[in-house]
Amino acid sequence: MTRTRSWRCPIAEISLPPGARAAFFQAVWSIARLIPPGRVSTYGQIALYLPCPESVKEMDFLAFRARWVGEAMAACPSDVPWQRVINSQGKISQRPGAAQQRTLLEAEGIVFNDRAQVDLKRFGWNGPSPAWLKANGFVIPPGEGASQPGLF
Repeated sequence: MTRTRSWRCPIAEISLPPGARAAFFQAVWSIARLIPPGRVSTYGQIALYLPCPESVKEMDFLAFRARWVGEAMAACPSDVPWQRVINSQGKISQRPGAAQQRTLLEAEGIVFNDRAQVDLKRFGWNGPSPAWLKANGFVIPPGEGASQPGLF
């Protein structure tokens, strides 16, 4: 007897509404443009600065915002330093373009360890200033901001 699953992964079903997508992507790119050469940020760190779009349930936003940042980075215009955004493990996410991303980061002085990780404590970007975030309608994360933990 063959069993079929009726459960479907919710990730495939939850996406940004079309009306919120363009503004969300623009906000992601505004922040990514601030990351200086020789520094990296993570999808999750950028997501911390983004306000929840009005048309999105807060619970969905909190669960999927980092993934949506990844979608925005995959669709970014050429003036966005896409290579400077990596995953929370300090690694480049596996996808087409990953080798190019590593090459670009190494050319900026980013060092990878033998596990293909970047030391986020050493190379992580501390993010925009609270004044910039406030002036541009972004969220100021609680505490010291969104500094990244070290991996070694």
